[in-house]
Amino acid sequence: MSQWEMVDEGWGRKATEFSTLSEPSNCREYVAIHRRVGLSEGERLLDVACGAGLAIELATIVGAACSGIDASPRLVRVAQHRNPGCDIRVGDMQALPWADETFDVVTSFRGIWGTTPGAVDEARRVLRPGGRLAMTCWGNVGKSPGAWMMVPFRWATDAKVQHQADMVTLGRPGVGEAFLADRGFDVVARFEVPFAWEFPDPPGFARTLASMGPAYESIQSIGEDEFVARCTEVAEEQMRDGVPLRGQLQVFGYIGTKR
Repeated sequence: MSQWEMVDEGWGRKATEFSTLSEPSNCREYVAIHRRVGLSEGERLLDVACGAGLAIELATIVGAACSGIDASPRLVRVAQHRNPGCDIRVGDMQALPWADETFDVVTSFRGIWGTTPGAVDEARRVLRPGGRLAMTCWGNVGKSPGAWMMVPFRWATDAKVQHQADMVTLGRPGVGEAFLADRGFDVVARFEVPFAWEFPDPPGFARTLASMGPAYESIQSIGEDEFVARCTEVAEEQMRDGVPLRGQLQVFGYIGTKR
């Protein structure tokens, strides 16, 4: 099994729960990027690492003609169900199955990492000259108000926690800009993207986190029952009467234009 095919093991195992419990909180990020990149009616858009397809659904509301790709067959099934008129495929973002210069806009929401430069090369190939790549990545979540929400991901092995850290280097000042510029893009300076997770109660927090890919790495270490119990305890310390559990997390965006 190739590396990209292994994504489904973590992200696809609870695809319906992820798509309904977790992904809706990402709407702030999706809408902000669509507006910032200037997405307009009739433009051809590809969403890379499209997951369960909510960003694609929002782009179709603008009037874009959308395609998508993700490594998880189970998430793609949800994305296709949400977007029956769109071309959404299972595949490797570092080997896109579309012809050169097919799209006006490529988006990726925390799906392209510093460890996947080939995905940027492929995004550039399928963009028309002057086309735009808009991507987001985690910032310094450890210093974010919602940092407590990320604690459960650190219950994985040290090696997997380090791999997670290596993946998010694009959020550091200057790193993401250089990453895109070196691959043929004129880059807009890094900008902060609105992002927050919200949950109704501690059990809801635990159930939602358990549906995410990074959580699966912790679950492999301590077991799902223990993971859910610990998550619930972490969230109980954050409860306030009359309001949902809420945590703002730092996310940055980049927009690059194909030279």
